[in-house]
Order: sequence, then structure tokens, then C-alpha cells
Amino acid sequence: MQPLQPLYPLILEPVWLPAVIIFVFGAAVGSFLNVVIHRVPNEQSIVFPNSACPKCSAAIKPYDNIPVLSWLILGGKCRNCKAPISVRYPAVELLNALLWLSAFWFFGLNAFLPVALIFLTVTVVLVFIDAEHMILPNVITYPFVIFAILVRVAFPLMAGNSYFPDTFSYPISELAGQSPVLVSLAGALLGALAGGGILWAIGAAWKRLRGVDAMGLGDVKMMLGYGALLGWRLAFLAIFIAAFAGAVAGVGMILIKRDRNFQAQIPFGIFLGIGSVAALFFGETIISWYLGQFAY
Repeated sequence: MQPLQPLYPLILEPVWLPAVIIFVFGAAVGSFLNVVIHRVPNEQSIVFPNSACPKCSAAIKPYDNIPVLSWLILGGKCRNCKAPISVRYPAVELLNALLWLSAFWFFGLNAFLPVALIFLTVTVVLVFIDAEHMILPNVITYPFVIFAILVRVAFPLMAGNSYFPDTFSYPISELAGQSPVLVSLAGALLGALAGGGILWAIGAAWKRLRGVDAMGLGDVKMMLGYGALLGWRLAFLAIFIAAFAGAVAGVGMILIKRDRNFQAQIPFGIFLGIGSVAALFFGETIISWYLGQFAY
């Protein structure tokens, strides 16, 4: 993975043009993600009908559907009935655009960039659906597992395993000399077990000890795919970051509500998404730094 590039080359060199294009397309895709986030949990088609105001059902005109800008121009209100439009809509568009730009910034224009963009886009959808509905739909998590496996098969055929650092670390490194596809698939399997398996084990143990569900299967399915793509080391790191962020959020909610017996459920998919994005961008750097603390 290439290191993050400083901002000034994007301004001073022609590379700013693809950066702008990626940002604009990222925002446009973010606009479509709002449709997915709204309709998938309600089991509605994401293609038909066209987007409309949920309050007055007036169809949204193309000039009122420009990512971020239309919301700002309309003052966050429907042009027809003046009902407020949730800030979630421009937030999703801007977030997806910024994540796409960050991926371009970090990975550059190479074969892995489309994979990173899909990873980030799926994460945005899952995080916002989980935040609003506390579910991680199978219609998204299952296809991503298949996508991750296909990537782990295709890339060794095109460029070896250079895009997957887990294949160079133990125990997958013990397969050195074997078929690159076999090595990559072994890494995907171990990553899926590390990602989904550890969450399933924690949930099963908590269920047995306390008699309550601590981990939804949606979280398990999400990390099956993420672990398969990222590998076992980054999957563990993503879960660690998610657990830490979730714990901080939980403590914060307890302090705000001043209730020591606070029992409200917190959608863990939000934090798994945050942890996985952090692992994608900075995971290898974090792991190298941590292991370096034990070097003599």
C-alpha cells in the first residue's frame, strides 16, 4: 500500500484533475447511497420509483438532486412543501466523496483503487443503515463476502499477492512457494475466520453466560467479508479499534444519561465500519509501529 501523499502535489501537478473527478463521482454515488440506505431496510426497490419527497411525495427534479449543493441551495427543505430534508443526505454524499478522494490520495491510480472504493462505499451504506435501523442487511453483506473472495482470486492471477500483506506474515507465509491463488485464498479464509469467527465466539459466549444477545449475526457476516478482504491481522485490528471506539461511545452515553445501569443497545456495525476503514488505510503502519515496540 502506498503512503498517504501530501496535499500540495494535488494542487501543483496535473494529478488534481483525476482527484476532482473522483471526488465528484464519489459525491454522485453518495447520492445513490441515500436511496439504498432509505429503501433497502424497507425492502423497496432501489431503482423504481424515482426519488421523491417522503412528506409530500413530489418527485425530486434533477436540478434539485445535485449532491450537497442542492441541499444547501434549498436550505435543507423540500422545494414543494418546505418540509425539512435530513442532514443525513448531504452528509452521506460528502462523506463518500471524501473517502473516495482519500483512497485515491492513499493508493493512487492502480488496480486496487476500485476495490478500495467499493469497500468504502459498502461501509458507508452499512454504517448508516445500522445507525438508523440497527440491522446489517444480508442483501449487502453476503454479496460483499463473494466480492472479497473474487478479489482474492483475481488479484494473484494479475499481480501476485503484493496487494495483500497478510500473505507475507505467519501462518500464511508458511505456504510460500505454493500457487499464489491458493495462498491468497488461505489468507481470505483465515481473515474471514478472524473477522467473523471472533465476533461469533464473543456473542455465543456472552449469550451462554448472561442469557442475552451481545452480538448480532449481521456484525458477524459483515466481518466475514471484511476479514476475507483485509486478512487476519487487519481484521483483528479493525475489531480492536471498533471495540475501543464502542466502549468510549458507551461510556459517553452513560455519562450523558447519568445512568449506571444503562442497557440501551449500541449499533456495533458503526464502529466496525470505522475500525475497518482505519485498518484499510493505516493498518499496516499501525501494526508495524506496534511490533517495532518489541524490537531490540
